Amino acid sequence: MNYAKTPLALAVSILIAGYGPVVGAQDTQNDSRTPTLEEVVVTGIAGGGEIRKLDASFAITNVTDEDIKRFSPKSTADLLKTIPGVWAESSGGIAGANVFVRGFPSSGDAPFLTVQLEGAPIFPPPTVSFLENTTLFRIDETIERMEGLRGGTQSVLDNGQPGLTTNFLLKRGGEETEGLVKYSTSDYNLQRVDGVMSGKLSDGLYYMVGGYTSTSPGIRDAGFNAEEGKQFTVNITKDLDQGSVNFYHRNTDDAGVWYLPVALNVPGVDASFNQLGTLNRQSTITYGPDNSVEAVDLGEGRGWKGSVSGMNFDFTVNENLTLSNSLNVTAGEANTFGLVPNGNAVNVGDLLDDPAADTGAVVIGALTGAVTGNAIGRDAYIQQQGAWVVRKDIESFTNNLALSGNYEAYEFSLGYYTATTSIDEWWSLGNQKYMVVANGGERVDGIECNQASVDSCGWNYDIDATGDARSNALYGSFTWHASDALSVDIGLRSENHQVEYTVDEGLDNVITKSVQYDETKSSLTLGANYDLNENQGLFARYSQGYKFPYFDDFRDNFGAYSNGEDLIKEVTQFELGYKAAFDTLSAYVTLFGNEVKGDTFVTQPGAPAQVFTNQAYGVELDGRWYHESGFALTLNGTVQNTEVTENPALTGKEAQRQPNYQVRLSPSYDLALAGDMAMTFYGAVSFIGDRFADPDNEVTLEAYEKIDLGVLVDVSENLQLQLALDNVTDEQALTEGDPRDPAAANGRYIMPFSTVFSVAYQF
Repeated sequence: MNYAKTPLALAVSILIAGYGPVVGAQDTQNDSRTPTLEEVVVTGIAGGGEIRKLDASFAITNVTDEDIKRFSPKSTADLLKTIPGVWAESSGGIAGANVFVRGFPSSGDAPFLTVQLEGAPIFPPPTVSFLENTTLFRIDETIERMEGLRGGTQSVLDNGQPGLTTNFLLKRGGEETEGLVKYSTSDYNLQRVDGVMSGKLSDGLYYMVGGYTSTSPGIRDAGFNAEEGKQFTVNITKDLDQGSVNFYHRNTDDAGVWYLPVALNVPGVDASFNQLGTLNRQSTITYGPDNSVEAVDLGEGRGWKGSVSGMNFDFTVNENLTLSNSLNVTAGEANTFGLVPNGNAVNVGDLLDDPAADTGAVVIGALTGAVTGNAIGRDAYIQQQGAWVVRKDIESFTNNLALSGNYEAYEFSLGYYTATTSIDEWWSLGNQKYMVVANGGERVDGIECNQASVDSCGWNYDIDATGDARSNALYGSFTWHASDALSVDIGLRSENHQVEYTVDEGLDNVITKSVQYDETKSSLTLGANYDLNENQGLFARYSQGYKFPYFDDFRDNFGAYSNGEDLIKEVTQFELGYKAAFDTLSAYVTLFGNEVKGDTFVTQPGAPAQVFTNQAYGVELDGRWYHESGFALTLNGTVQNTEVTENPALTGKEAQRQPNYQVRLSPSYDLALAGDMAMTFYGAVSFIGDRFADPDNEVTLEAYEKIDLGVLVDVSENLQLQLALDNVTDEQALTEGDPRDPAAANGRYIMPFSTVFSVAYQF
């Protein structure tokens, strides 16, 4: 079957077939069947306002708490797969994902993603090495919905993100006391308890509190409690005579094993494989000119221990003017510990017969396990695994103040955004030793470099670095309602960005790189919205924005910076969209095109960077259709073409690690049972196209299909059961190759088959 054509043809046929109202439609207000374009959105609206999705002149997706429940995401990045135009590699565990947006170039992490909480960025840099925004955020029952805005007006608002902005909105208290307690378990021994409660403290004063505690060995069983976490959130809202004020605080301590590429040339290694285990989690690292040695527990994995706090207020000055402010403070530790493969796995028999099979593995005696003492036979495989340790202490402050006016024929907003970011980081990368390729495989005795007390079997890269960044931006937006059907808007932004950053490479107390950076750029967006009738509309948008450099950009491209390059990535985007909202159908079709100038690619820390321009164009499909029988279908699709330009070594190549198509079809069926009981069957099938693992397009990651299933049972008005089955066919597909060595036969699989069962009591 030619899957390159089938998903797009299927998606288009669904949209065409669904146009028009469905006879006998039921009232669907405020439930999961609400036509998505009738929903209200707040992201991308200057001054903290809101707008119907049908009236928005940009592409935005709403994901409700009911959608989140059915999707059952394994991580925050996993949830982003519900947004068209987004490719999320969530196979690395609960933190440390790679997120790509609309063909924007990237070698990993998430350089064009901002995560917001209550409209404020939780960390202004979208990515610093080993830390992207989703690492700092956990999904739980306190979330009311997520809004995902691609491009649009965000190049001039907030932190000026030209790519993807995901805004998470918390649940708020109301007049009635409400709550939920939920217990979840799984076939991989997940033990998790969630809780949330909201209500009224006094007249006009409302609260919401909630959180979770969880533990598990992980989907890829590590043999110990590899994932442990807890979170607590409080949200207080006070209604005022002329507005409202809202305070929130979220404290998180959650980490899990960092899943990495595994050896693809070893029999028995599949999506359930985990190199880390009880025989190797306790390791040592060597660093600095004096070969200092430190014991580490690699089981600490990758995660976040810190807090995110904020305050929002809206004040009505008069019938036309509103003053709003959004503040956020984030502080904590985001550390990374893991076993990282270095090069190919080698068969022991081949190595004994021919030392040239791996020149680094010099055999000096009998090969035995360093922990168990067991002999390692000829059929076994060994591979270099590096103990990597990255420690990061981060702090950030953002504030967004805006004055908005709403008059008969026009609206305007004037705003001031400021942000400060601080980071202290310490790395020890490398520390390779040969280990048996097996679940929790131990270190090998009898290999020369393994026996050395301080030297590793490969390269090492150690740094101690500290940095501060400041951004100050003035922005304005103006919307003219030319008629009842047509509105036109313009947005402008001027931002000054400063960075001070020093790096000690080698941990010898010698500063090898020092940065004092100060640049100013202006961004622009132009948009128009036209209502064809009360159910359909068109929109168009042009925007030019920038991604300013942060700390890693200077370290990895210090030669370019010292030669006078400003390292700013310039992003130009075009959007043309059609939207429709009928009684039981909503549809969003967005044509997009973009160009990113000045992007850089680095294979591994310390390696030279390549600079290029990337172009992309495609179509996003976002639709929901409902039938009075209880059947519903959701469509999320992206078809795109990408091309690298202005780089002799890469010109004409496709953007690495991004599929040329991805389509997710999610059907569901509601069934009424006896009494108050009801049941919903739901599922999803995802079609993912080929991708290239490397910038030279020499390593292909094959297309695949993934099927998920689930059932919700409302036993009573208060009691609900859920069974979610992920990757039902146990598809063995890859999300990436070896980003540090594309020629090595290593890759990271999507998550294997798993089931999660939960029981929830609502009151």
